[in-house]
Amino acid sequence: MNDKKDVLDKGPFFHGTKAELKIGDLLEPQHLSNYQDKKSNHIYFTATLEAAKWGAELATSKSKERIYIVEPLGDFENDPNLTDKRFPGNPTRSYRSKSPLKIIAELSSWERHTDEQINQMLASLQKLTEEGKNIIYD
Repeated sequence: MNDKKDVLDKGPFFHGTKAELKIGDLLEPQHLSNYQDKKSNHIYFTATLEAAKWGAELATSKSKERIYIVEPLGDFENDPNLTDKRFPGNPTRSYRSKSPLKIIAELSSWERHTDEQINQMLASLQKLTEEGKNIIYD
């Protein structure tokens, strides 16, 4: 976990989702995951726009894709689902926290991945699911 003198990343931080939120709202753990039909013990976020775009595009809701700029309100750690498992060294700068994230702003425009890229990612995730490997360690 980080503290004031040992910060993992200075941000800015992003959260990609399809949830409609307002400036000042808090994203908190113990709500349904964007990707699985279960409550999450952590709230996930990233310091890269690329990872936030995937978060928004792959969220299971049919709502509009959104990327929020967020501020972690407590300690956070590298996301063990990505760091050193799929992407050694955390190049996605992906993190998780048991503390809330405060919505600071919403990105009004950003470039989506192509439909082909999104469909390839969805097919890849489906294959992992079928192999029992699409596990989120929460």
